[in-house]
Amino acid sequence: MSEQRPEPGAREHEPALEFSEDLPETPDLHGAYPRLDDAQIPALSALGQRRATQPGDILFREGDRNCDFFVVVAGKVAAVEGHGTPEEHVISVHGHGRFLGELNLLTGEVSFSTAVVVGAGEVLAVPADRLKELVARDPAIGDLILRAYLLRRSILIGLGAGLRIIGSRYSPDTRRVRDFAARNRLPARWLDLETDRAAEELLAQLGVSPQDTPIVIVAGRLLRNPSNAELAAAIGLPAPSASLASCDLLVVGSGPAGMSAAVYGASEGLRVIVLDGTATGGQAGTTSRIENYLGFPSGISGAELADRAMLQARKFGAQFAVPAEATSIARVDGQYTVRVGDETSVTAPMVVIATGARYRRLEVPRMEYFEKVSVYYAASQAEAQLCRGDPVVIVGGGNSAGQAAVFLARHAARVTLVVREQDLGEYMSRYLIDQVLRIPNVRVMLNTEVRELFGDEALEAIAVEDRRTGERQVLAARALFVFIGMAPCTSWLGDMVDVDDYGFIRTGNDAFSDAGVPAGAENGWQRSMLETSQPGIFAVGDVRAGSAKRVAAAVGEGAMAIRLAFERMRPT
Repeated sequence: MSEQRPEPGAREHEPALEFSEDLPETPDLHGAYPRLDDAQIPALSALGQRRATQPGDILFREGDRNCDFFVVVAGKVAAVEGHGTPEEHVISVHGHGRFLGELNLLTGEVSFSTAVVVGAGEVLAVPADRLKELVARDPAIGDLILRAYLLRRSILIGLGAGLRIIGSRYSPDTRRVRDFAARNRLPARWLDLETDRAAEELLAQLGVSPQDTPIVIVAGRLLRNPSNAELAAAIGLPAPSASLASCDLLVVGSGPAGMSAAVYGASEGLRVIVLDGTATGGQAGTTSRIENYLGFPSGISGAELADRAMLQARKFGAQFAVPAEATSIARVDGQYTVRVGDETSVTAPMVVIATGARYRRLEVPRMEYFEKVSVYYAASQAEAQLCRGDPVVIVGGGNSAGQAAVFLARHAARVTLVVREQDLGEYMSRYLIDQVLRIPNVRVMLNTEVRELFGDEALEAIAVEDRRTGERQVLAARALFVFIGMAPCTSWLGDMVDVDDYGFIRTGNDAFSDAGVPAGAENGWQRSMLETSQPGIFAVGDVRAGSAKRVAAAVGEGAMAIRLAFERMRPT
């Protein structure tokens, strides 16, 4: 299923919509729809062109990329989802001084709405490249636009606008597609074949059988069980290409440590490429709220931190490839070649490994079965929507588990926190403990472990056991969130660098090789504190042995790795 669309930025006229120019402006309650002042609009005029508009004019459509940045000088413009279809509805309405678009204008993704003029007037059109330059050099207007766009993306996600994913809750591929959309902070609506009659009706209209699901509808295009790479291409996410064959610094992993390395490396003039197998942001990107990060007294969501860091790195020239999972690494003639998937590779003299760590699996019967449909290792808005009104269980006693409990308690009917330790204070920060204990629908079970999982097609209940008394209880649960232990993502490295007994990468004086000095290292070589057993390969963040496992520490390590890398290039 596809449709012909005009070139991005082209103006098209259609009959006026049923709603009139009397349609009220969407109120700006939280800063998502600010109004530019009388000084800012003339300043923007030097970067673009003014156009007269009439009701029905289309400024850009769903699915368009690299659209112009439009400011409404006079009249009104509506952001509409499903324009021209039976599901057409208005997302927002903007008048004088308001600007259109959302985060896609800065990231290069497709547009998730259509801009339709509903009141005759005038708009100012600024090319996307000039908008990015403006955001980079003018802090006042740049911060205003960026904050508004981040909030608008959150609004779209909350509305379930954007992609439509149709598939069964019991399908692993449906789970994969949903997770990919959630991790990349893509607005999406999921129609469950098991419970939503509209899903079956839509499949019938499209001539698609349930066996061909999941399907994803992206701006009129129908994708049948797309791979993550296919979905990324349809959305406009940056993918590996021949242009990414070599660079000065290759960063593998885009959590806080990798993003920090990318920002500081690119700002120093290095050609930087960042690879990530799933999405930018890493584990931190899935955190609902980070409250102990310096400079954000009211906290910041992991998603916003990830988006801001990615845009900052790209401002300095860093290139991203997502999804691009590193599968192996080899050293040839003093350079490192990292293979991505089966066909693509990237070569660089220096590599920063920031692949992080994943939470370990619970070793209980039927875990592998339920992992496909009912077990989660993140607690973001996407997971919250899935368990709304249901009882859920969280396993873990660290900060991630505490943050998940605080967040999910606002959505789930009941949250049970299962903690192996006898005291929450052993691994959880005091501020989180205070929050968790004050929430009425959160129950904390100490000295307790999960023993069994029950359910037919999906999880229905969990058996837990008191480690002191051996007493067992069965808890109703429709979802299980696991935040226990950390397993480093280092299998792709083979034996290239030295790791400890748990697979975390040794650095500095703790790293060693069989020869005592890495093969190919020059005489007198000395390893710096974040350097691995191979010269020019640095490990930062959660993947590094002995790291602090904190966002701020990871950011610091990423920055320090760049300084050490420059010392490696210019030894003193």
